[in-house]
Amino acid sequence: MDYEKVIKSKIFKSKDELEFARLLAFWRFKNQQIVFTNGCFDILHRGHFEYLMKAASLGNVFVVGLNTDASVKRLKGNERPIQDEESRALALASLQFVSAVVLFDEDTPLELIKYIRPDVLVKGGDYIVTTIVGSDIVLENGGKVETIPFVEGFSTTKIIQELKR
Repeated sequence: MDYEKVIKSKIFKSKDELEFARLLAFWRFKNQQIVFTNGCFDILHRGHFEYLMKAASLGNVFVVGLNTDASVKRLKGNERPIQDEESRALALASLQFVSAVVLFDEDTPLELIKYIRPDVLVKGGDYIVTTIVGSDIVLENGGKVETIPFVEGFSTTKIIQELKR
């Protein structure tokens, strides 16, 4: 099996790729429960892994929206991201429970959520359901919005701070 080809086939540079549209249509046709989350996922760590595993368990298909490098810079400053978008996408797509990784350049995943129309929208425990971008869209379409608690002691910011010591 050509694992590189399999993993790279799960990465989409934008929601507008024809192959991603076909994949979404196929999942919908098969009545798959689509779970969506998003983030920068700059340095994958245990907190990310546990969060992503729990999120993926909420449905049959797991789509991760990934901020582009430009988007991360706007949100987190010029020192970020540590890893480029291709590296971050490859790392996420390598996880067996991730069905697709879709890059987005906006500051929020709102347009991507509108396009995907996930059955379940997931964010970390620092969010309140009513403040999660796209929660209104998902709830209006009969979906669910879930929050998953953080794993204490793990964060990209903390890792970066410890490396600078």
